[in-house]
Amino acid sequence: MMNRRTFLTTTLGAGLATAQTRKRPNILFVTADDLGLLLGCYGEKRIQTPNLDKFATTGVRFEVAYVAQASCSPSRSAMFTGLFPHSNGQYGLTNGGFSLHPGLVNRTIPNMLKEMAGYKTGILGKLHVNPEKDFAFDMRKVQVGMNRHVRDNASHAAEFFKETGDQPFFLMVNFGDPHAFRKQGAPNEWYFPPQVEGLPEKPVDPTKETLFRFQGIDTPEQRERTANYLNACARFDYGFGLLLDELRKAGKEQDTLIVVIGDHGPPFARGKTTTYEAGLRVPFIVRWPGVSKAGLVSKAMVSTVDIAPTFFDAAGVQSPSPMHGQSLRPVVSDGNAKWREFLAAEFHTHGAKPRFPRRAIRDTRYKLIHNLVASSAKPSTGIDGDTAYQSSKNAPTRDVFETFANPPEFELYDLQNDPDEFRNLAGKTEAAKAEQRLKTALLDWRKQTRDPFLDPEFLKKWMA
Repeated sequence: MMNRRTFLTTTLGAGLATAQTRKRPNILFVTADDLGLLLGCYGEKRIQTPNLDKFATTGVRFEVAYVAQASCSPSRSAMFTGLFPHSNGQYGLTNGGFSLHPGLVNRTIPNMLKEMAGYKTGILGKLHVNPEKDFAFDMRKVQVGMNRHVRDNASHAAEFFKETGDQPFFLMVNFGDPHAFRKQGAPNEWYFPPQVEGLPEKPVDPTKETLFRFQGIDTPEQRERTANYLNACARFDYGFGLLLDELRKAGKEQDTLIVVIGDHGPPFARGKTTTYEAGLRVPFIVRWPGVSKAGLVSKAMVSTVDIAPTFFDAAGVQSPSPMHGQSLRPVVSDGNAKWREFLAAEFHTHGAKPRFPRRAIRDTRYKLIHNLVASSAKPSTGIDGDTAYQSSKNAPTRDVFETFANPPEFELYDLQNDPDEFRNLAGKTEAAKAEQRLKTALLDWRKQTRDPFLDPEFLKKWMA
């Protein structure tokens, strides 16, 4: 059994079968843009998400799942490669000039499955990882703007299912919801439409109850933003239901591995583009026919770097070496399987600027954040039009937002007693043992994954 303190995997282990000895399942990979833990199966009560809730009862729902980085392109790059952005090169958005390291696209999910296992590959919606032209998709419908037309998603998927025949397929379906819209004629203004094409049928109205606890900001603007973000989450659920219906109609549901995730948390201050829980934690639901245990709610801490090795394992493809993730096979079949002791994530930049690299690691209770350049730089305080930081000047959480805007080198949180990360315990005697344990674990992870930002000269040059 692999040591749980080992963060770096080089193979999928003895359980890996070859494509010649085991039937290869179809793979349906579904992402929702900016979706945090806003589903009924994760405790959300303000909206209804019946399709995803029902799906979770037929598969495995992970209670704690991290993205590698809470920014779209870096997050997706880790899914495709099984490597954290600090290793794959996609430090920020594609439109910020960032890309995978040369040649790395050849070891991504679609390229490996197509070349090594004969999969037909397709993508609907956003790719957003460079070099996009080198991803081996047989079918691409990568639209300009956000993909919110959920009925179109279902019809395009139906066409793809029909075209595959008996050939195994990999289809990635990327929903634009619940990402924000840019207002037409006002590119710096963002909003969440309460309805698109009549969905959801009964939008949630803005009230105090729609506000997000991890912000603690109550303004009319924030009530409207949070309510309509929730409406977008409900719209995604409806779209997922349509997609699953088409898979069922095609007669392919029983032999299709399905993974559903958010690509990172909500586009609200202290969420997206941070290493706080609201940015890193996402829904993560897996149904693997013949492997996963229906209705299992797993406490194993998983990461989106585990997605690529899982798909390679399922397809009988030898995983490229090295990989930072692990196949989920053990933990989707056994709720008591040994797994990792620590869960790590990071941040570098969103667009080209500002650059504010961070590293984060947690165990089942405590969370440590290392802000690598806290003494010389500051992070962005806004994301996609959210004005919570400005509103926080007169809010009870103003001290929390000051830490967010001017973070110290280290932050430490007791997630059991402070799940919203309001009280920084770094440097305090009461949590000294936890802090030291996590600092040691974080350094181990960075060394084992060969984090180039450990080199002061690399960090200095990258920040310049």
